[in-house]
Amino acid sequence: MKEAQLHRQLRNFTGVVVKAAMQKTIVVKVTRRLWHPKYLRQYSVSRKYLVHDEKGQHKVGDIVRFVATRPLSKQKRWRVVTTEGAQQ
Repeated sequence: MKEAQLHRQLRNFTGVVVKAAMQKTIVVKVTRRLWHPKYLRQYSVSRKYLVHDEKGQHKVGDIVRFVATRPLSKQKRWRVVTTEGAQQ
């Protein structure tokens, strides 16, 4: 049980809200920078997550931190923890 809790704590991300048109759901884009093993250059990889926003207070451009939770719908397995401000 303790190992499962540790794994759940490690699954948290920070990203930018790109869509907030749904009720209690926002779409957050997380961008990671990786090194290419052969060409030794950085490249970016992006992924979008459906995140539960209970109060519906987040808007497009906000930077939010979210964590894993139990499945809330077919694709929604994340919930917002904090807002870290607006994107510049």
